[in-house]
Amino acid sequence: MPQAFDAQNPPFDRLSHAEIGTLRAALDIGYFPPGEPIIATGQRSEHLHVVIKGRVEERDGETIESSLGPKDTFDARSLVHGPAGTAFVAAEETLCYLVPKAVVLDLVARNTGFAAFFYSEISRKLRSYHRRDQEGVDQALRAHVRDVRYHAAIFVDGTMPIEACGHLMQERNNNTLFVCDGERTGIVTGANLAKAFVVDKKPLDAPVREVCHFDVVSIGLDDFVFAAVIAMTRHNKRRLAIRGEDGYVGVLEDIDILGLVAGNPQLIPGQIEQARTPEDLKPCVLDIQAQVERLHRQGARVEVIAEITSDLNRRLFAKLFDLVAPPSIRAAGCLMVMGSEGRGEQTVRTDQDNGLLLAEPVPEADLAAFRIAFSGALEHYGFPPCPGNVMVKNPVWSQPVDDFLRQLDGWVRSPEEDGPMNLGIFFDAVSVTGHHELLDRAKGALIDLMRGETAYLARFARAIDLFAGASAGRLTAFMASVGVGSDEIDVKKAGTFPIVHGARTLAIDRGIREVSTVRRIEALVDDGLIGADLGRELASALSYFMEIRLRAQLAALATDRRERESIVKLGELTTRDRDLLRDALRVVKRFREIIRNRYHLSVF
Repeated sequence: MPQAFDAQNPPFDRLSHAEIGTLRAALDIGYFPPGEPIIATGQRSEHLHVVIKGRVEERDGETIESSLGPKDTFDARSLVHGPAGTAFVAAEETLCYLVPKAVVLDLVARNTGFAAFFYSEISRKLRSYHRRDQEGVDQALRAHVRDVRYHAAIFVDGTMPIEACGHLMQERNNNTLFVCDGERTGIVTGANLAKAFVVDKKPLDAPVREVCHFDVVSIGLDDFVFAAVIAMTRHNKRRLAIRGEDGYVGVLEDIDILGLVAGNPQLIPGQIEQARTPEDLKPCVLDIQAQVERLHRQGARVEVIAEITSDLNRRLFAKLFDLVAPPSIRAAGCLMVMGSEGRGEQTVRTDQDNGLLLAEPVPEADLAAFRIAFSGALEHYGFPPCPGNVMVKNPVWSQPVDDFLRQLDGWVRSPEEDGPMNLGIFFDAVSVTGHHELLDRAKGALIDLMRGETAYLARFARAIDLFAGASAGRLTAFMASVGVGSDEIDVKKAGTFPIVHGARTLAIDRGIREVSTVRRIEALVDDGLIGADLGRELASALSYFMEIRLRAQLAALATDRRERESIVKLGELTTRDRDLLRDALRVVKRFREIIRNRYHLSVF
């Protein structure tokens, strides 16, 4: 029977051929009848168990933490770190491979990849898995800029004639020059020279400082390529200056990384900018979605995908605003996006979450027309209407800022259940275009209303239990309360939402203006409100939830079943993923308890 042991089942796939031989020679098999405790709470395990047949329940008192089936492994923690914190009980007739503790500890000491499985922190496991799995575009994206073939810097004086600059570019086979003009350093391209001569009718002897740009966007030699891609996307640039220790050392162009990044996302902003009608933007939406799929297929990290996608979507929304907003709204408005789009955590396009703040009242006809045009265009592009109606077309979310401030006060003070959720959605808002100070003013007012107000904060924090049934407590049956089958999990409700909402509750409490969940967590660690270890675990768990949700979203799109974009079938996960999911859900459970205790939620 030990020869049937699957050595490709994680974490054993990290062992060498000789190490597999050692393990197989030491294997035994244990039989456990239904109801028999295999490992009791507080007991030190003497074996690593691998389920062959049957089912094992991990229990914390009367709560079922998880259910383990064939190829699942337990209890690595009690084997390496000390007494078991939970009990493992045979739920039905069960057979397990038994790997002696001494053999496991010897393999842990000799094989760092195998040892990663026994880390108690999900962040260390994920780092280890990423190092092993890193390939394709993600490997390229995580290369350093200094490792990419780029164009060396050529410096010219600002008084040099544009004709001479053109000849120099041709001689040196370099389409970019750095221009020194006193204390300033600018940058000029061949396209700039051509435009200056053909369009602006500049004389050939005009000094180059008159046609160069001094708003230089740069990247460091030791920065990652993915940071360069994001910077190009965000600033609508096809090239970046490269900084060394003593100044600019070169130029990185999009063509330099074209072969490294599938789909070349930094080209999409140019397509958006060229749009002349709302209909012209629809192909850009499809290109953004295709970019997500390509990057994911080739192994890019979900955080990189989300950041690139968020930048592209915001640019698209800003362009749509310019195309459809009447002059009165362009002059007075601040377009904002909220929810995961605001936090920069969205990958696949989902429901619309957007709004409009106005510095002053505008003609009602203008506002009505804009509401219909903007929300209608996004729906036409494939952004479904928000079920909660958090959209520009809803007057609640598109109004003068003074009126909106009164609305905020009502949400804070009213006992209505939708108040806390509306406040949470708004707190994630970022300005896309227009008068950014309007959003800053409104957020400042929200923080002033709630900071230090224990009752308001507690009512707001209660939403962390909104999907309490979707927790680690019933990993095989816990979704009945939210209408999901017993072998499925809604990772948004079970994992992402508690981390996002807990972090934003604490951020409001401490007056932290960061929007992304990871940056909020970092700020909370810096503030001393949560420990560095917990902060690291929360960020890693969130990353994992985003990753497996992205897989579910792409599958839902492929099958045209948008209602399943957060649903993961446990039986389709690998043993590695099930292990990571259990760890991530434990982090959520721990964080939820911290929030519950801090705001005394047990009294509600």
